[in-house]
Amino acid sequence: MASKSLPVFLLFLSISPLLIFVTADEHEFGRPIDRKALGLKKQKLSHFRFYWHDILSGRNPTSVPVVQSPMNSTTFFGSVNMLDNPITLGPELSSKLVGRAQGFYSSACQSEVVLLMAMNFEFIEGKYNGSTITVLGRNPVFHKVREMPVIGGSGLFRFARGYVEARTHWFSATTGDATVEYNVYVWHY
Repeated sequence: MASKSLPVFLLFLSISPLLIFVTADEHEFGRPIDRKALGLKKQKLSHFRFYWHDILSGRNPTSVPVVQSPMNSTTFFGSVNMLDNPITLGPELSSKLVGRAQGFYSSACQSEVVLLMAMNFEFIEGKYNGSTITVLGRNPVFHKVREMPVIGGSGLFRFARGYVEARTHWFSATTGDATVEYNVYVWHY
């Protein structure tokens, strides 16, 4: 009996590494996939220009402080604001609404007014309705032009990457309200 099971045992030992290899492939952590399998076509570069309205004053502010600066600081270091700001085609708040900027900004520098911006541009217009572009970056607000990275998106902007340029169009030192022109350059499928 032992003589018949020995060849079977030896055969099993000889193919067992193959079985382990096949099993490991079926359960691997990451693997390359064809972009066409996800419906991704040729990548394109798009440019969007709109105005971001940060309203801290009045009865219906779109940006509210959630953390006050814990110290007496001219840069408001440590403060955090949540935002749900309208984005419009023109610099007037009454111009056509094309989406909302939702997220937060916080004062992240002790020596100048620099904000850490984390926000999604959620679009409500045309074929972009329901799609988002995500921005995360450093915004030195008193520089003429500020550049921040696009780190992703959803909908038509899946796998998005690029950058935004922000330029202050209008700012009120009394209320803190601001209108900022955003130019967004984004690679997407």
